Amino acid sequence: MTTASRLPRSVLFLCGMNAVRSPVAERLARAALPRSTFVASAGVHVGEPDGFVDAVLAEAGFDVAERTPRTLDDLEDDYFDLIVTLSPEAHHAALELTRTLAVDVEYWPTADPTATQGSREQKLAAYRDMLDRLKARIGERFGPLPVGAGGH
Repeated sequence: MTTASRLPRSVLFLCGMNAVRSPVAERLARAALPRSTFVASAGVHVGEPDGFVDAVLAEAGFDVAERTPRTLDDLEDDYFDLIVTLSPEAHHAALELTRTLAVDVEYWPTADPTATQGSREQKLAAYRDMLDRLKARIGERFGPLPVGAGGH
């Protein structure tokens, strides 16, 4: 099976508050997937923008645009070919949402870097690690990111 034959037409990345893990995964997937693939992210609950996310995305070469975290209820399109969940709570919500739909749900357990204590540099290191792990997982699932996209 070639990578192209297994690419979904639409992907939703879902986590707890759409402030850290899912928006990073969304940015990385947009770089890896063809423009024809619709990519979005959302949270189970309303979250607040996180400055560390902007910092590590900027370090990785991504434009940092104004972004407001959104919930599942905020999405206009309720149907996705694939929902990738990044936390246990998001996984349970996705399974509940899709129990009567033909939607693939994949669970990619991803540590929440907001739980990291310590200096600013220690916190940034946790966010960089999260980004690198998501980048590797997206590369495995959808194909590598183009050279220069999300470099670390």
